[in-house]
Amino acid sequence: MNPEKHLPLTETTFYILLSLLEPGHGYAVMQKAEELSGGRVRIAAGTMYGALDNLLRQKMIEPVLSKDPRRKMYQTTAKGAHVLRLESERLKHMLDIYNRIQGDG
Repeated sequence: MNPEKHLPLTETTFYILLSLLEPGHGYAVMQKAEELSGGRVRIAAGTMYGALDNLLRQKMIEPVLSKDPRRKMYQTTAKGAHVLRLESERLKHMLDIYNRIQGDG
């Protein structure tokens, strides 16, 4: 299966995958995404849980054991990390082209 078919990622998906490079639960991911994005990305609970279900189906995240049985914990899979890396490279390529055309200042 071609991982590039998942590109481009939405900002929400990008920050969820990035946040789940370390295991976390939905609420913690919502907080971390907001922190990492400097407040630009705020994920509502409904959006978060829909995105988690979608990422689980795509095998880009997986459940992990939780010390608290009331909280479902997830982590980015190798596939999800690969897609995240591809997206980062895609964005860097676009930024490099912009900087080359516009100049670095």
